[in-house]
Amino acid sequence: MNRILLFGANGQVGWELQRALAPLGLLITCDRAMADLNSVEAVNDLIAKLRPQIIVNAAAYTAVDKAETDEAGARRINTEAVQAMAAAAAKSDAWLVHYSTDYVFSGEGHTPYTETSVTGPRNIYGRTKLDGEEAIRASGCRHLIFRTSWVYAARGNNFAKTILRLAGERTELKVIADQIGAPTSAELIADITALVLARLGHAPRLNTSASGTYHLVAAGETSWHGFAQFIVQQAQQQGLALKCPADLVLPISTAEYPLPAHRPANSRLATHKLQSTFGVTLPEWQHHARRLVHELTRQHR
Repeated sequence: MNRILLFGANGQVGWELQRALAPLGLLITCDRAMADLNSVEAVNDLIAKLRPQIIVNAAAYTAVDKAETDEAGARRINTEAVQAMAAAAAKSDAWLVHYSTDYVFSGEGHTPYTETSVTGPRNIYGRTKLDGEEAIRASGCRHLIFRTSWVYAARGNNFAKTILRLAGERTELKVIADQIGAPTSAELIADITALVLARLGHAPRLNTSASGTYHLVAAGETSWHGFAQFIVQQAQQQGLALKCPADLVLPISTAEYPLPAHRPANSRLATHKLQSTFGVTLPEWQHHARRLVHELTRQHR
C-alpha cells in the first residue's frame, strides 16, 4: 500500500485532497503544527521519518500582496521547502505532486498559455512559485506539477465567498472585468489529482513517461466580473436574500482597483496535455461554481 504524505492539509486544496486521496493508500496529513515549512530541516526530518512513496504539496505562501514586502517569507515556503521535498523525493524515488500557478507567466496576450510557453512572472509570488517549479525539475525526481488558477472552495477565504458576503451587505458591487481566466474549484483539483495518481498506479508506461508539468483548470473562461455575476445570480435563484442583485454587480478596470502586486490580465491556461496524457475531461467552470453556491446557500438557511 502506498504511503502518501500530504502537506498543507488544512488549506482549500489540501482539505479536498484529504477526501480524494484517502482511497489510494495510507494517507498521512500534515499541517503547520506537524511540520513548519519555514524550516527545511523540519521538512527533511519528516520525510525521512515517514518514508512516503508519494509526497503531495498543497502548502504555499499565497498572500500575493504581502509577498511584495516579504519576499524572504514567500521564498521559504514556495521555493526552499519545495526544493527540500524534491531532493527527498529524488533520494527515495518517491513521486512529488506540487501545485503551481498562472502567475509564473507575464499575464500578457489573449491566448491560453501552454506548459512550454515562455515564463515571466511580474510579482514576487509568481517568481517564488516559478523558482519552486525549477527546483523540482532540477532535482530529477518523478513529479507532477499542476499549474492552476482562480482557486475557490466552500472552505477558507476566497473570491467567491467574499462576493456572496459583500452582496449580502451592499447594494452595489464593483468587480474587475479586464482580467480573464477560469475559476477552478479545489474539489476539481483534488479529484483530478487522485484520478491521475490512480492511473499512474495502474499504467507502468505512464509511470515512466508522465513526469512533468501540466495545466489544471476548469474549461471555459470568464472575467472576475463575470464570475461574480454568476455567483450572485445562482444565489438569488436558490433563494438567498441579497442586498445586491446581479445587475448591480458592475464592471471596472484593473486600473480602477490598484493593488501592491501586479495581477495578470491573461490567466488562461491550455489543458490539452493533461487531458490527452491521462484521458480526463475537464468540466466547464460553471459546473463546480454552481455546486459551491448551492452548498453555501444551504449553510445560510
